[in-house]
Order: sequence, then C-alpha cells, then structure tokens
Amino acid sequence: MAKVCALWRHPIKGHGREALERTTLTEGQTIPWDRRWAVTHEMTRSDGTAWAPCANYSRGSKAPGLMAIDTICEDASGTVTLRHPERPDLTFDPDGDVQPFLDWVRPLMPANRAQSVGMHRVPDRGMTDTDYASISLINLASNDDLGAAMQTDISPQRWRGNIHFDSVPAWEELNWTGKTLTIGTAQLRVEESIVRCLATTANPATGVRDLETLGALAQHHDHQHFGIYAVVTRSGDIAVGDEMMLS
Repeated sequence: MAKVCALWRHPIKGHGREALERTTLTEGQTIPWDRRWAVTHEMTRSDGTAWAPCANYSRGSKAPGLMAIDTICEDASGTVTLRHPERPDLTFDPDGDVQPFLDWVRPLMPANRAQSVGMHRVPDRGMTDTDYASISLINLASNDDLGAAMQTDISPQRWRGNIHFDSVPAWEELNWTGKTLTIGTAQLRVEESIVRCLATTANPATGVRDLETLGALAQHHDHQHFGIYAVVTRSGDIAVGDEMMLS
C-alpha cells in the first residue's frame, strides 16, 4: 500500500521549498502557502490580478541557481526566510517591501535573463504551473528507477513536488489519470502527468545544472513526464506516514 513519505510546499514560486509534517487540504485549492507568491521579471505581461502562465515569472528553468533555495515560513507573521549556499539568510515580508528580496536574489539571476522586479500574489490562488489549482505527487520508486538508469542518485527535490510517496511500482502513477486518491481524510482526483522542464537538471543542493534528466527520460522512457498533478475534491488533513488509497 502506498504511503506518504514527505510533504513539501513552495511558498514563492521557483524560489525554495519547505518540508511539512502535516497540512490541511481544501477542495479546489493548493497546499496552503504553496506557490502563494510569484516573482515578476522585466518581461512579465501579467498584472497580478489572476493566474498567469509560468513564462511571466522568474523560475529555475531559466535561472538554475534558484533551485538551491530553502524556505522557512512564519504563518502567523507572514514572513519568509530564504537560505542559499551562496547567499546570507534573508527574512522579509513578500506582501510588504520586496526590495530586500530583489537585492538578495539578483546575484542568482543570469545576466542574460530578464531580471526580477517584483512580486505577485493572487488571492485564494496558488500560482501553479497549471491553469488549475494543482497538487503534484512524486513516486519515489520512479525517482530511484531513473537514477539507476543514469547510474547516479537523484534528489527527489529536483521535481519540486508536494507529496512524495513510496510502495508503488516505478512509473505506475502515470496510469492513474482520472482515478481518486484518498490520503488521510482528504481526497484528490488525478488530472494528468507532469511534463518536465530544464529546472530538473539543476542540483537542489548547489543550483548547478549537473544531470541530463530530460534526456534520460526521453532515452529510457520515450517521454519527458515525471510525477502527476491532482486536484483536491474533498477537504481533509494529510500527514507524513499516511496511507494512500487508489480507487
């Protein structure tokens, strides 16, 4: 039986991850604080009033150094602390003065890319890569299988997933579209598999591109899909260690 091994949220889209032990899911919403904010750049066309495609925001596929950011959130105060091996820790309020953040992140942005200039937050809507409020799930067996094919260890954090699970054969999750997952007291419907981008080639410990994950997926599986997107269809609580039932 599948089991939840880890829970993650990514409060600022493309800028770090935070581990959770438990959380409450709400029907039709992302994990609380997941992709709550997104960082605009010089070429952004969105005005921040509604969801917009990821091309409007700074992210790891264009700036691999961002992949090495870790995050700590203070839910009560609304502040976010960012950590990176090449930068001092920064605590700031994304809903307040973002200039300290822009100064902090500038050295991580390639000079030939549009530079970060601001922050968007859409009320009641996480800025997921999908045009619906998705939660992403990663099968650790698939991660290990790809690592074996590449003859290296792959950190599951490369995939920026929300829920890591095990005890399911590798790649079986790609056949779950339309099925229902019961985790804790919540239910989710699997919508589709995830097509991957260059962000996954960067090491989440260093922010350096060091693995050809996309080429390996294409070579060994004839696609570039890894993980699945789901939507919450019944509100409830989930936690690390919960069993995951498929129906």
